[in-house]
Amino acid sequence: MDMILPRDAMEHIADLFKGFADPTRVHILSLLLVHPELCVTEIAEAVEISQSGVSHQLRLLKQMHLIKFRRDGKNLWYSLADDHVRTILKMGLE
Repeated sequence: MDMILPRDAMEHIADLFKGFADPTRVHILSLLLVHPELCVTEIAEAVEISQSGVSHQLRLLKQMHLIKFRRDGKNLWYSLADDHVRTILKMGLE
């Protein structure tokens, strides 16, 4: 039987949805849906976990291409990667 998608595409899609499989990561993504940019400190306060815990989750979300960041001096500002992430999050609200 022929595969509809190439194997690497299937793995990429599976990894993408792993990002939504953890409540803490979904919380972070939902914060970024409401607030265009947040730093680690702001996210840690809102999610109520340590900055190192948030940094770990942000690293995973970056690897999954769900978020992006920009550097402003010593601070890193995080935002959703693109409108596709917003669309997926908003689907959860329906």
